[in-house]
Order: sequence, then structure tokens, then C-alpha cells
Amino acid sequence: MFRAALILGLLSAVGPFAIDMYLPAMPAITLDLGADVTAVQLTLTAYFVAFGVAQLFYGPWADQSGRKLPLYFGVCVFALATIGCALAPTIGWLVAFRALQGLGGAVLMVVPRAVIRDMHTGTEATKLMAMVMLVISVSPMLAPLAGSGLIVIGDWRLIFWALALAAVLSLILTATALPETLEPSKRVAINFRNLWKGGRTLFRDPIFMGLTFIGGFGFASFMVFVASAAFVYSGQFGLSPTGFSLAFAVNAIGFFSASQAAGPLGAKYGIPKVIYWAAIGFAAFSIGLYAVGLLGFATLPVIIAGLFLANACLGLIIPTTMVMALDPHGEIAGLASSLGGTLQMVTGGVMIAVTGVFFDGTALPMIAMIAMCAVFSLALTLMTLRAMTRLQG
Repeated sequence: MFRAALILGLLSAVGPFAIDMYLPAMPAITLDLGADVTAVQLTLTAYFVAFGVAQLFYGPWADQSGRKLPLYFGVCVFALATIGCALAPTIGWLVAFRALQGLGGAVLMVVPRAVIRDMHTGTEATKLMAMVMLVISVSPMLAPLAGSGLIVIGDWRLIFWALALAAVLSLILTATALPETLEPSKRVAINFRNLWKGGRTLFRDPIFMGLTFIGGFGFASFMVFVASAAFVYSGQFGLSPTGFSLAFAVNAIGFFSASQAAGPLGAKYGIPKVIYWAAIGFAAFSIGLYAVGLLGFATLPVIIAGLFLANACLGLIIPTTMVMALDPHGEIAGLASSLGGTLQMVTGGVMIAVTGVFFDGTALPMIAMIAMCAVFSLALTLMTLRAMTRLQG
């Protein structure tokens, strides 16, 4: 299981690196390209929305052709788009190439999750998912630091050249180390009838939809933090790119450390109970941090501590909801993975766009949107678990 987790984690980490590595450079991009904060945040929104929509394509393709061919195609698109980002002359071109980058990078979200479902189900799948997320955890901890280092020796464009190199290494890893996990006898042809049937099954499944959006609003809260933190930490609190990277890493550690407990806790207490208490904790810590901010006490240490605790709860919510949503749909795991991923990424993109409307460079709008995501996630948790109880009863 460790070898599979390492390979899948390294592949899956490329997409997050494309987000986290250039976060310290966002203020520099603003100055270099003569753009405003909202326009630079749009480079993230474009990436997330394209990333989400493209998953609808890769999932069915992976169900028909196997897992590896879509990986080859998507990573090649990602690599070419990344080179375009490195050469972008204006913020408009950067937004366009970031969208294309998201179209390619989406494959690195869909296929690894489908591979996990091919190999395991239930608590074993949760353990493997948690191990994969442990490997991915190097992204929010190391990627901003790596980006800061590259800014020191070059400029923000050097970050995208490094990402292009990572894409080439991903192609090599896919070709040499990743086995094909979908047997030919289990492949499903792509046609309108099968897509309609599978999509209707998923959209009509209240448990699948509920679990998807529980994780989706949790994921969206983290994306709001990602889109806003560089401007808050450097603008309001005066942190350098390196200082921002360290503060960002602390907040991310909470998420990925807690994710390692998801499998053992799910095995001991049951996955639904883990999701229930984690959603309560996520809402409590987020709302508490917002209340502190309204009172004027949202200092940098308080924000870092509050987000650390909230993100720790997310570390229990996101991997468990992913596994539970896919478990009953093994025969269309690729489609289920892609649809779930699309809904979650689009949710994240929409919440970033909404945050941009109210964002003023301070922490309070960011915290408010995170608290709103937490409330939505908790409400969906209560409704979904109640529906699961009715169906089981």
C-alpha cells in the first residue's frame, strides 16, 4: 500500500503545486503585469473552474480506456499550458493559460481517486487516501517556500518553468511506475446512453450529492484561504514571501496531520460519526474565529491558530467524504470521481469569486467566507447523515 500511496501522491501533488507554489508571487505578479488584486485572484478562479469542468471529461474516458491514457494526455496539456504561463505578457494571457493548465491538471485529481477505488473500498480505501494525502502534504508546506526561493534567484516566471519540469517528471512516473488498475472486462464504453444513465444515478443519489458538497464547501473554504492569504499576510501583516510561506505551511499542517487519523478513526468509530464531529468542529472553530475578528482581536497569531484548528477538522472531512461518496459506485468510479470533483472545484471557484467582491485586503472578509462555508458544510452533514439513517433503517 505504501508504494501505491507514494506514486499516487506524487502524481496528485502536481496540481496542488500549481496552486501553492506561486502564491508568494501573487503580489509580485500584480506589480509586474500592472494588474489589480481581483484580476490576479482570477488566475486562481480560472484554474479551479477549468480544473473542475475538465474532470467531467477525464472520468468517463478513464472508465472506457483505462487509467493511464488520460493521464498521458492531461499531463501533456498541463505542461504546455505551464510554459505558456511562464511566457505570458499580460494578466489576460496568464488567466487564459491558467485555465488551460487547469484543463490538463484535472486528470491528476480524477484518475488517482479512481485508482484508489479500483484497489480498495471502505476503511482500506480511507487509509490509502490518507496516505496519498500525506504525500500531497508536501505541497502546502514546501511549495510556497520553493516559490519564495525561486523568486529570490529569479522572478515569478521561474516558478512556472519549475512546474513544467514537474509535469515532465510526472509523465515519466506514469510510464514507468504506475500500473493499469482497470481490467478490460470492467471498462465502460463512452456513449450518451451510459453517461446519461450514470449521471442520472449520481444526481439522484442524495447521499452521493450530500457527501460531495460536504467536502465541496470544506474544500472551498481552503481555496478561499489560498486565494486571499498572500494579500492578507503580506498586506495587512507585512510578511515577506518567506514569512508568508511559513505561516501558510502552519495552517496546512493541521489539515494533513489530521487526515492521517481519518482511517483509524473511521475503522474504530465509523466514518459517518467521524464526519459528524469533524463538521461540528469545523463550524465551531470557523465561527469562533469570525466572532473574534468582529471584536477586533484577529491578530496574526490568532488567525493562524484558528485556521490551524479549522483545517484540522477539514483533514477528517475531505478524505472520508470522498471515500463514502465513491464506495457504492464502483462500476462508474471514474464518472463518480469526475462529477464529484467537478462540483467541488466549481464550488471552490464560485466562493473565491464571491470573496473577491468583498475583499479589501484585510483578514475579516476571508474569515467570514470560511465561516460561511463551514455553516453550509455542517448543515449538509446533518441532512445527509439523517438521510443515511433513514435508508439504513
